[in-house]
Amino acid sequence: MNSLMNESAVRKYVLLTLMMVVPAFAWAQHKTSSAPKAPAPHASAPAHTSAPSHSSAPTQHTNTPSHTTPTNHTATTNHTMTNTGHGTTSTTGHGTTGTAGHGNTSTTSHGNMSTTHGSSATAGHGNTTGGHGNTMAGHGNTMAGHGNTTAGHGNAAGAHAGMSHTPPGHSVSLKGGGSAHIRPNGQIRSVNRNGMHIDRGLHGERRVVSNRNGVRVVSVGRRGGYVQRAYVVRGGRSYYSRTYYYHGAYRTGVYRGYYWGGRPYYGYYAPYYYRPAYYGWAYNPWPAPVYYGWGWGGAPWYGYYGAYYEPYPVYPSAAFWLTDYLLAASLQAAFEAQAAANAGIPRFAPDGTLVASLTPMGAAGAETAKLSPDVKKALSEEVKTLLATEQAEAAKGKSSSGGQAAPSNEAPPAVDPNFRTFVVSSDETLVVDGEECALSDGDVISRTTDTADDDGNVNVKVVASKKGDCGLGKEGPIAVDDLQEMYNHFREQLKDGMGELAKKQGTGGLPKAPDTSTVDGDVPAPPPDKSAEKAIQDQQADADKTESEVKQEAASGSGGGGK
Repeated sequence: MNSLMNESAVRKYVLLTLMMVVPAFAWAQHKTSSAPKAPAPHASAPAHTSAPSHSSAPTQHTNTPSHTTPTNHTATTNHTMTNTGHGTTSTTGHGTTGTAGHGNTSTTSHGNMSTTHGSSATAGHGNTTGGHGNTMAGHGNTMAGHGNTTAGHGNAAGAHAGMSHTPPGHSVSLKGGGSAHIRPNGQIRSVNRNGMHIDRGLHGERRVVSNRNGVRVVSVGRRGGYVQRAYVVRGGRSYYSRTYYYHGAYRTGVYRGYYWGGRPYYGYYAPYYYRPAYYGWAYNPWPAPVYYGWGWGGAPWYGYYGAYYEPYPVYPSAAFWLTDYLLAASLQAAFEAQAAANAGIPRFAPDGTLVASLTPMGAAGAETAKLSPDVKKALSEEVKTLLATEQAEAAKGKSSSGGQAAPSNEAPPAVDPNFRTFVVSSDETLVVDGEECALSDGDVISRTTDTADDDGNVNVKVVASKKGDCGLGKEGPIAVDDLQEMYNHFREQLKDGMGELAKKQGTGGLPKAPDTSTVDGDVPAPPPDKSAEKAIQDQQADADKTESEVKQEAASGSGGGGK
């Protein structure tokens, strides 16, 4: 009996103890998990409400860029706690400004297992994993944040600071000054020497840029290039003339100067405009969808890229028609470059068409993904953005350049938050996690940051690519200068497309357009610079000599040093 009573007393004591401990433990858990509680995700913060709708684009700006698989977080002590610390040594620290701030302006940056990158007043990039803010790879600190005080896409030094954007290979200091970067296979990647910069893409195409005595000469492969000179000043803004030389033919263009982040940039300037009604006709939906046949069935380039591209079966407005026009022109250029690389020298028929025989891309398998409707929709929205831009410029008339001096630090159009999707217009190379991949004409990328890093780069993500080029979703830095040239090319092709549409309106099922006459812009197109051909040829010869010397120095190890 006494034994039973003692056992009962023990049970009561244990029960009483548990009743006291469990609430205390639960209180402690609640206190730890809610101090401080992270704000709810701000999915609407990065949405660019003034921009054309990108709701169907493959890279939504409400969660760009994705951090579900962060890299290189092993260099510090962050991420050691399951539910708490984001860069501090305590169990509840959420990232001080010296370690792992996630883009906000306070000193209690935050982000637990299910919250966002960015303060409640800025741009959250809500991820679904643990903390991402160590000193090596912070996603929102001063230098590499994903959540600045505007739209959360642009940071001071580029996103993904923890990823390696150093290309594979080694650098060589050259005799007499200059440097070169050599790939692991011995191929030249880049050369800087005596005012000349040479880039070699993974496909082998060469781009050379020289800036001497105020003259800029750029050549691409053996296809030709352009010569740029100072032209006129209007309203305090500098304009430059360009003479392009390709296959014996000249054409000219006008480019407006920008100076941003300590670097010069050059943006396309329209030498003429259409009447406002024509822009409105091209921008708005047509009275009825249009079935249109392009007649590309027998074209070699179209068969070659059949696994990647196909035109719309029907066109609800001119913006979609122009999108196909732009893509087709880019892919024809890509086909030409591919033929040139294969044959050494491009061959042309008397009518100017390229003569080449290439295996269709789809013949080797299904490695090329069809260019998605979402990407084409995003491009059509960019077309509409530029149509609206040109219409507004046309409405300003001859005084479009204004009477005030240009800002001393004016961003070029390539980083305009309202324009994010670009068609690649020449060979480019992305470095992703220390590895290189290629981009070429007709691939499509989306800019994911707005502010350039110290090297003049912004981040882009690949949203459409052909076989052998960067895979979908690859993201890395690209020079703003290169991105600006893609923008310029896009606008030039759009102008050509508007001219072609003006010729064909009212035929082939296309509706009749209003007045398609043009008016000159404030800065007229210059006459061609007939010295351009020789300047480009001389540059090519200099580049050949420089590359030969670099190869010899790299092979002999006689350079001034490398790493």
